[in-house]
Amino acid sequence: MLSSFTELSTPLVADACLRCGVPLRTAPAGIAPVVPGQRVAGRALPVRHYGSVDVFLEAFAQAEAGDVLVIDNGGRTDEACIGDLTVLEAEAAGVAGLVVWGLHRDTPELVEIGRPVFSYGACPPGPVRLDEREPEALATARFGEHLVGRDDLVFGDDDGVVFLAVEHAEEVLATALRIRRTEREQARKIRAGQTLRHQTAFDDYLARRGTDPTYTFRQHLRRIGGAIEE
Repeated sequence: MLSSFTELSTPLVADACLRCGVPLRTAPAGIAPVVPGQRVAGRALPVRHYGSVDVFLEAFAQAEAGDVLVIDNGGRTDEACIGDLTVLEAEAAGVAGLVVWGLHRDTPELVEIGRPVFSYGACPPGPVRLDEREPEALATARFGEHLVGRDDLVFGDDDGVVFLAVEHAEEVLATALRIRRTEREQARKIRAGQTLRHQTAFDDYLARRGTDPTYTFRQHLRRIGGAIEE
């Protein structure tokens, strides 16, 4: 899955979801890799955290090579729910990376390990609580307003994290690649002196909008084969 994501980015996947009419499911803004530039892509391995590491160890027993551990810690900002030992165990289980709706700790050790970890930042203390475990602890993970399960894929880079149902992967990734090719060609032309206004026939758009106020720029881009905005 990571090889399929090599030429893409989370913005391109997000745009392709819109283009394909697929639900756009992104992590709340602010999530980032512990090491800038790290990327991750793979099938979701969901887990809900209740204050103890045991649930992670249980999840790792079910992991398949290339899975991405998606941790639901409720977006808490008062504790870190993973550190170096959890990440080392994830590596030993063949997990490709970890995406945390919450915080991490042991930052220098995570940098040294090198396994991609995405979180909302670092926090020194670990959990001091032990909450009641839900039946869905290893079936689904909440991440912001979204519910992530084993039928989902996870894509992460410096711009954030996108979740995508496996059933839509082929269509969305192919569309994302087409958008990338169009946008890279647009960027090349801008550098060569051909403005984006010229490439998108912007004067024509303004003229059409003047006679038809309902005519949108997105409609115009679809008509001429542009790719920006979606």
